Amino acid sequence: MEKYGEVALAVDRMAIKKIPFMIMTLRHIHFGTAELIRDKTGKTIMKSIQLVVRAYCAMGSRVCNILACVINNLADMGITLNVASRSKHVPEVERYIRTIEERVRAIESVFPFKRYPPRLIAEMVYNVVFWLNTFPHKAGVHTIISPRTLIMGLAIDYHKHCKLAFGTYVQVHGEGDNTLKPRTSGAIAL
Repeated sequence: MEKYGEVALAVDRMAIKKIPFMIMTLRHIHFGTAELIRDKTGKTIMKSIQLVVRAYCAMGSRVCNILACVINNLADMGITLNVASRSKHVPEVERYIRTIEERVRAIESVFPFKRYPPRLIAEMVYNVVFWLNTFPHKAGVHTIISPRTLIMGLAIDYHKHCKLAFGTYVQVHGEGDNTLKPRTSGAIAL
């Protein structure tokens, strides 16, 4: 982290089934974040970026560059903005978005549903980003330590993270009483 304390953040928008997300990934470290956003206005995008930049600062990293297609000025935050033209893209985040979309499509293909609530789609995206951050990236800064461990200091716990696959049908327990009402109800593991 001494060598990569000052980081460059690649930023772009993505939409899955018309649900907008802000996707950000750290150059070299390959730690990604996805945030569900309300709309695609400049104010919403700036708020999303500011939240992520503050979170990285709280974890000990300083965002010094942002690579993006179209974003307002970030000079007041002490960040240099490298803007790509509309016809060009930032390769790091474009590849990351394509990977997220492919994996969400793979999860969606095994579900027996024809329509999905927006919350389920958002959780699919968060699940994909979680697992992308959990394993070391082949072009990352470390061959053994995952981006999640490098940035957040958290390792994966098999008993917590690998008990259920995403989308598994489960029975959840509610508060019981002395009536004959069922004490469990069906749910989908997110």
